Amino acid sequence: MATKTSYYLPHHAHWPIMGSIGLFTLLAGFSNLMNGHGSGSTFMIIGALIVVAMMFFWFGEVVKESIAGVYSHQVDVSFRMGMIWFIMSEVFFFAAFFGALFYARQYSIPWLGGEGALGESQELLWKSFEAIWPTNGPDTLGGKEGGHFEPMAAWGIPAINTLILLSSGGTVTWAHWGLLANNRGQLIKGLIATVALGFLFVVLQGFEYHEAYSEMGLTLGTGIYGSTFFMLTGFHGLHVTIGAIMLTVVLLRSAKGHFSPENHFAFEAAAWYWHFVDVVWLGLFIFVYWL
Repeated sequence: MATKTSYYLPHHAHWPIMGSIGLFTLLAGFSNLMNGHGSGSTFMIIGALIVVAMMFFWFGEVVKESIAGVYSHQVDVSFRMGMIWFIMSEVFFFAAFFGALFYARQYSIPWLGGEGALGESQELLWKSFEAIWPTNGPDTLGGKEGGHFEPMAAWGIPAINTLILLSSGGTVTWAHWGLLANNRGQLIKGLIATVALGFLFVVLQGFEYHEAYSEMGLTLGTGIYGSTFFMLTGFHGLHVTIGAIMLTVVLLRSAKGHFSPENHFAFEAAAWYWHFVDVVWLGLFIFVYWL
């Protein structure tokens, strides 16, 4: 058993290979589902259950080791670097989708509409195309006559969700202040508010999706507007759900008396992730809904 002053060497664990198997099964199932195979959904469920089980038991081991005091300063630094690089990978993940949206709106659609360097070639590219955003392309994909959609309103649910996430950023910071001041009551109250706001965001986004599908004919398969809208907002909604689950675990641990002003990286990691989710949503609200 390592001590706080020694270099911590993790024991042999089978959780990484278990996670790899789960992710591979999940990806294989999704690929088969997208190609119309009936077994795809079954494999997706199996893969997801394997990943969830891996996370539950592996994280449980890490929590026990942390409480037992086997981690040194070197481990704490490695945890922080790992979380920083993880969030950086998420930044580039969303940057790719924002880049796709930017390219479609600023280059592809104007070119197809006869603007820019390809303006003289419009008849060869798409003779009847109108460079209007939001567009989904052919009339047959849905939307209004001419292949155009009414844009998702920015000042309805999206504006409310913006207020919700900004408020949740404040409540998680308030909870952190409580932890630093060794005020467990403030810590728990702040986490409860943050978790409640996070799940409220997801519920309201579900209502928005229902409106998009049932009343506007907007789906993931309805051209460039549908694909960019649902890829960006859908993946963000997934990240909000993951962040809310992380904060729920932190809340349960806080209620059990875990964490101290000097040792609470799990809380910090979840808070970093939550602030990242807030910043991404501000970009989404501006570039997907507002502009």
